[in-house]
Amino acid sequence: MRVSDPLKPVAVAAFLATALLLISSPASFAQTPSEPVAEAAPTVTPGEGEVDVSTLDRKKTVAGAALDKIKDVAKQAGDILGRVPCLPPKGGAKSIGALPRVARKLADRRPVVIVAFGSSSTQGYGSTSPAFTYPNRLAAQLRRHYPTSDITVVNSGKGGEDAPEMMRRLKSTVLDAQPDLVIWQVGTNAILRNLDPADTGKLVDDGIKAIQSAGADIVLVDPQYVPRVNERGENAGKMIKALGRLAELRRVGIFPRFEVMKEWHEQQAIPFDKFVIADGLHMNDWGYACFAQLLGDGIIRSVDQVRLGTAGPSDVTAFRPM
Repeated sequence: MRVSDPLKPVAVAAFLATALLLISSPASFAQTPSEPVAEAAPTVTPGEGEVDVSTLDRKKTVAGAALDKIKDVAKQAGDILGRVPCLPPKGGAKSIGALPRVARKLADRRPVVIVAFGSSSTQGYGSTSPAFTYPNRLAAQLRRHYPTSDITVVNSGKGGEDAPEMMRRLKSTVLDAQPDLVIWQVGTNAILRNLDPADTGKLVDDGIKAIQSAGADIVLVDPQYVPRVNERGENAGKMIKALGRLAELRRVGIFPRFEVMKEWHEQQAIPFDKFVIADGLHMNDWGYACFAQLLGDGIIRSVDQVRLGTAGPSDVTAFRPM
């Protein structure tokens, strides 16, 4: 079957083919305006203005399948926290610390850049899709809460690293992004390598000062409560205390992931296999989702306190299970 309208079918075909190209070829976004773009529309004989409908049907089928896949991922993301409720710590949670720069930029409707800095649990090892990493979950939550704001969350996680390696790339992957907020997850690999918490603390302190000099807000994230870390309980305890003291000394925020996850297991009776993958170290989709949800709640609460004038830059407390 062929359609002989000289204008409409061509326009429709071009639209559908362009949409298909965007869906099926992410690499096309990397092209610069000066680069030639491959011909996307169905071939039409000059002057004939006719389009093969069967070709359009095939393209629509492929495009529809791609869209269905996108919708399925979105549905799974929405269902994750329905499998196991993500509850705040018993007794509620305090502010993770004042975030004056983020609050000011949101109030002025200026773009906000957040860099998630860390190792494999920032990168998202253990998640089944990039959509389920904590930085992507956090970005989606903040964009829902501040729909008129342009919010970018950069995932600067790199598996296997701790403070020594992170400090070597602090400028290139964090400071050069000109962040308004840096969420720094650190300490887990230092515990597993039996590194001295005091040495880690000195490096993190240097990093905090560099980030503060750049004018960004900071939230530290301490190690996770999981079997592999718990095997080194004494060293883990020293690391967590060292990071807590740093946060207090430098007046930056801290999200005590260890205590929050410990409450999941001990107070909410959630088995490890509900939030940790089989390696006993990395979180699964639910673990990342609940972590991101609680972290996002804390950021929103802290930002709103500053915007409402109920907290100031020096008002820094920790998100603590009561």
